[in-house]
Amino acid sequence: MGIISMKISNIGYLIKEGIRGIFLHGFMSFAAVCVTVACLLIVGSFSCLTYNVSLMVEDLNKTNEITVIIDENLPYAEALSVGTDINLVDNVLKATFKSREEALEEFLKEHEGDEAFEGVMAEDLRHRYIVVLEDNSKLEQTVEDIGQIPGVAKISADYELAEGFSTLENVLSIASVAVIVVLLVVSLLIISNTVKLAMYDRRDEIAIMKMVGATNGFIRLPYVVEGFILGMLGAAAAFGLEWLLYDWMLRELDKVDTLNMFNFVPFEQLLIPMVTIFAGAGLFVGVVGSWTSIRKFMDV
Repeated sequence: MGIISMKISNIGYLIKEGIRGIFLHGFMSFAAVCVTVACLLIVGSFSCLTYNVSLMVEDLNKTNEITVIIDENLPYAEALSVGTDINLVDNVLKATFKSREEALEEFLKEHEGDEAFEGVMAEDLRHRYIVVLEDNSKLEQTVEDIGQIPGVAKISADYELAEGFSTLENVLSIASVAVIVVLLVVSLLIISNTVKLAMYDRRDEIAIMKMVGATNGFIRLPYVVEGFILGMLGAAAAFGLEWLLYDWMLRELDKVDTLNMFNFVPFEQLLIPMVTIFAGAGLFVGVVGSWTSIRKFMDV
């Protein structure tokens, strides 16, 4: 019972000392929270932008279709059965059949008014499939696999467009990781320096505590609690501001007709991942920043 009371007492002491440290260095604590809010706000905004752009690129990927021309000697029923084999190929999202008649109708619309194509008949064209892929980076392998299906005569694909989409996705991934890492490091350094100042002012107190037998862990924990509180305060404030700014941006985009092409998802759809990002980032910069900043003060 005494051990339990002591542990509860220790927890109360750690929390009280952590909070006291925040108010003891009020200006630096406020500065640490503000910088953390600014950094996490940029991290959150960039994460939201990256996620939305990734969805837009994914939608654009689906517009990069490949055309599979069926052998002209294949009867209509057999041409339809080829679609089953195409849909079974890895990386094929959807294969849509288009008959000669449908292909002719589309062809005439595209060349309406051009007398050179007035005599074109359905028999001059072939049945075909319009195929959408799941991942355009695997375009070449998918085209090769489809080409081995009996009844496939020719495949038309835009390799340059597919490569452009893949490059865009890779650049977005690298840029987002780089920006997030840099901003987290900046927040980490700010909170670390705040805790260092607090410990410098209390180095004599730390020396006395070590002389009476206090362990390094017991001395460190109040500062870790202080860093944790600062980090979570910054994360909570940044999350609230991010939500407000994101909703404001969506309202402003809706007012401009030319920007309606950018389909941003509502913030509610991002709620769980954003809470995870902000809470995790706040915990990381607060606890790690505090823990790493107090090592050299343990040798007093």
